[in-house]
Amino acid sequence: MPTSVSFAQHGEGIGNAGAVIRANAVSAGLDSPVPPCPGWTVRDLVLHVGLAHRWAVAILHGTPREQWPTEESVRAEGQASGDVLDWFDDGMAHLLHVLASSPEDLQAFFFLKDAPRPREAWARRQCHETTIHAVDAMAARLGRLPSAAQTWLSPELSADGIDELLMGFVPRKSGQLRTEAGEDPLTLLVLAYDIDRAWTLRLSAGPVVTTTGTRAQQEEAHGIPDVVWEGTATGLYLGLWNRGEEFTETGRASLIDAWRRDQKIEWS
Repeated sequence: MPTSVSFAQHGEGIGNAGAVIRANAVSAGLDSPVPPCPGWTVRDLVLHVGLAHRWAVAILHGTPREQWPTEESVRAEGQASGDVLDWFDDGMAHLLHVLASSPEDLQAFFFLKDAPRPREAWARRQCHETTIHAVDAMAARLGRLPSAAQTWLSPELSADGIDELLMGFVPRKSGQLRTEAGEDPLTLLVLAYDIDRAWTLRLSAGPVVTTTGTRAQQEEAHGIPDVVWEGTATGLYLGLWNRGEEFTETGRASLIDAWRRDQKIEWS
């Protein structure tokens, strides 16, 4: 499954999001709460993203699983560093260096099926991990979630993040987004009208099945959907990652509450 933006764009996305995290952490203060992440301070957010970067580096280096960084070890390292934002910068710079210097045909673990090659898959994963938490850092400064217009995100990068979520995360066997046993399946059309990208999700008692293409291609393949979520690519990106509600819902059923309840990505 190829990515919809380039490897270089993912690297740029990591750098841009890292800069947003730093700037908003400085402005909000490390002890400020993070509204989208109850119980977290900005310091917790910075430590978490620093962990994600170091975890990816370990995997890209081929480090044995039992030696991968843990949340406890990395948190202790970051807190002992003297300046957690400098520590964060160092980890992000190292991640970008490792990604850039890894061969295109690198063999490494990756946890989503139908993903691109590991180097590209990790670049995309770290791009969107860092980006979504940069939105969280903005929320800490603002005291609320930012609107799509307040972010720096392009429609193309947003669509790529939707793609990773709907084609990679949502269809996993462990996913909780399902209809009740005995209920008829439902189809959900997610439509980004500013770039003509669409995704169709078939919800049933089993794992979600997702396809993608243009709106015309999806409607031809699947007919009239039961539910349509429509918005700009960035509005949908933030909404689907549970960082906003800037999209409309039409159809014979409502799935927003089920999405908010069941579709969560958690560190494990």
